Amino acid sequence: MKAVVFTLGCKVNSRESASIITGLREKGFETSDTLEWADLYVINTCAVTAEAEKKSRQAISRALKFNKDAKVVVCGCASQNNPKAFADKGVKVITGAKAKDKLIDYIDSEGIFIEQGNDYYEKYMPAKSSRVREYIKIQDGCNNFCSYCIIPYLRGRSRSRKIENVVAEIEALSPQEAVITGINVSAFNDEGKGLSELLRTFKKFDCRFRFGSLEVCSITKELLDATKELKNFAPHFHLSLQSGSDAVLKSMSRHYTTNEFYEKVKLIREYYPNVAITTDIIVGYSTETEENFNETLEFCDKVGFADIHCFPYSVREGTKGAKLKPLPDNVKKQRLDKLLQKKYKLKNDYLQKYLGKTLTVICEEEIDGYVVGYTENYLRVYLKNANVNAFCKVELTELFRDGALAKIVQ
Repeated sequence: MKAVVFTLGCKVNSRESASIITGLREKGFETSDTLEWADLYVINTCAVTAEAEKKSRQAISRALKFNKDAKVVVCGCASQNNPKAFADKGVKVITGAKAKDKLIDYIDSEGIFIEQGNDYYEKYMPAKSSRVREYIKIQDGCNNFCSYCIIPYLRGRSRSRKIENVVAEIEALSPQEAVITGINVSAFNDEGKGLSELLRTFKKFDCRFRFGSLEVCSITKELLDATKELKNFAPHFHLSLQSGSDAVLKSMSRHYTTNEFYEKVKLIREYYPNVAITTDIIVGYSTETEENFNETLEFCDKVGFADIHCFPYSVREGTKGAKLKPLPDNVKKQRLDKLLQKKYKLKNDYLQKYLGKTLTVICEEEIDGYVVGYTENYLRVYLKNANVNAFCKVELTELFRDGALAKIVQ
């Protein structure tokens, strides 16, 4: 029997899909994470935007084109938010965003099984993927309730894994790079022990460690001191900004100012002068004026982001932001286009600094005849005459596609 687990959305979904694949293999399934012919499809959905929900529903139709008689199971934030939208498409099993490890128990059933409680945390399920970079999920849920975001209503309240379980998973997976991820990594708390204490338990590992997305409030000297104690910490911090305007940040219920954000960036650069600071920015939030948007562009220049994930604001029913009158779509598109121009300029500026420099790369996959991987500061590198899974020193030679060409340095 063949099963496909198809994932939309965030790194946390990817990690949870890996656990589902592990469970399916234990039940005797041959598995894949690519949409292709199968007897069983598990669609791990996303609801961060309306477009993400739409793509989640479309994935079902795409799967059934391969095998119209296959059994389809859905889980994730989109099905948690609106299970009926999936039931109407003939899906046999519907679960939600919580307790995905229970999905395996429902494979032979039919019906809707939506976990409502917020206290449950998935049991420890080491899940080895085929990749050299493993996502290590340390936390789920969120207590922030930003006015634009529906995820806390779907994932539930913040809850964290036990430190010993996180360590045990890294020992079992033995990755070349471990990305510490969660819905709100900054909220990690195991009986009073936070991120700094967690990091210090990683000192025995040789693999490269990288954070997923962090809230700026978690950037402290204690945390940065803990990163310095690791054998191989990647100098890359993804700090969620969302807007470079204090007025918009307040309207979004983001509990910091741009000045506070910038002070934390300066603190990081005291520890890691060549660090890559990347971020997320939403354009066209309902209260954003043209002046507010220009403040965001200016703040991007001030910080000097290495990369920006840009999103147009998507109204999510049930959030505080849904009560506000949205901006016209053409205004959001114009602002998104301008922000994308800023993104590419800043990204190229950062890349240019490293041409002729030597960095370390973990080679992850082969694309169009190139072996592709990421440097410690998260530059995407394309190599010839390299091996997938190799860890090597390279010299960046020229800008190429979404990163740089490089050659191996002996």
